Amino acid sequence: MTRTDTADFEFAPPAPVAVSGTETQAQLIWRAFRRHKLAMVSLVVLGLLYFVALFAEVLAPNDPHEVNARYTYAPPQEFRLFDRDEDGGWAFRPHVLGYKVEVDQVALRRSFVPDPDKKIYIHLFPRTHETRMWGLFTIDRHLIGVDGRREVLFLMGSDRLGRDLLSRLIYGARITLSIGLAGIVISLLMGVIIGGVSGYYGGLVDNVIQRIIEFIRSIPPIPLWMGFAAALPRDWSALQNYFAITLILSLIGWTELARVVRSRFLSLKSEDYVSAARLDGAGDFRIIWRHMLPAFTSHIIATATLAIPGMILAETALSFLGLGLQSPVISWGVLLQEAQNLRALADAPWLLFPGAFIVVTILAMNFLGDGLRDAADPYGDTQ
Repeated sequence: MTRTDTADFEFAPPAPVAVSGTETQAQLIWRAFRRHKLAMVSLVVLGLLYFVALFAEVLAPNDPHEVNARYTYAPPQEFRLFDRDEDGGWAFRPHVLGYKVEVDQVALRRSFVPDPDKKIYIHLFPRTHETRMWGLFTIDRHLIGVDGRREVLFLMGSDRLGRDLLSRLIYGARITLSIGLAGIVISLLMGVIIGGVSGYYGGLVDNVIQRIIEFIRSIPPIPLWMGFAAALPRDWSALQNYFAITLILSLIGWTELARVVRSRFLSLKSEDYVSAARLDGAGDFRIIWRHMLPAFTSHIIATATLAIPGMILAETALSFLGLGLQSPVISWGVLLQEAQNLRALADAPWLLFPGAFIVVTILAMNFLGDGLRDAADPYGDTQ
């Protein structure tokens, strides 16, 4: 055999390997979250709902408190986008059909039926009723409306006082959706602080806090809400009742988050980086705030998101039972009080529209919370 001289060969350096740029934790969570289709759709739905709640004064076509006795329990009007023009062709002219009243000779009850000969045209940003935008300034233009004070626009029907249900739904979204956010902020602060203290210090402090949590969770929630709500002074204003109901819901809803935070603190306080920070002379507050909380911030956000539906359902239940927010405050729970009358509900099934909005909102928040929870550990996805 002949030996091949290695000098006859040229060794090329290895080709450089393309290394993708490092991603932050937020970018990893967002990338994992985008793959959750239901969560993305829910994010869009909730974004639209909160946009409607924020700009309720502009989007509501009518004054939600305006009473029209001529149109009590009027059904939703038939909405059409196109109409015949003068030349006999079709033109884009959004309109609704007016009402004509028919009387049932047997039941001696009047009913509203669409009148094809009476067309009420809808205009963009017409001058209609005046309202205070966010309580700061007066506006008289709204997204849609009709001409003439005698013409009505009830796209979702009216209630027992002839008030526009669509406008009341839009205004009610502001109260119902904001009470969930306000309540969860207070619950989040209480849950993180109390749960963190319980898990970090342990011992007697942990035992006392856990027994308090178990006692609160052992009380049936509805009677507890009813007791707190019944204790509110009857002469309080609507704004005072709003903050009181928010505080009541928060004082009950922090226990679940506190247990989540406690369990995480119990597992994290024995980690090497926590021990290193303690040996380096860092105080308890700095260790908790700078080293332990960032390790599971995403889990806290997911847990808080899943807790918001509970706040909304609690407010709805209290208002439906007449123990929460009361008229003239408008919330979806207050609107559902109209559905307690079975006879009225049989004649006006559109009064259940607030319940449908509550179901959609709760489902969207649950799907969003599931997506955040799955994306909270982006390193778990090896794909």
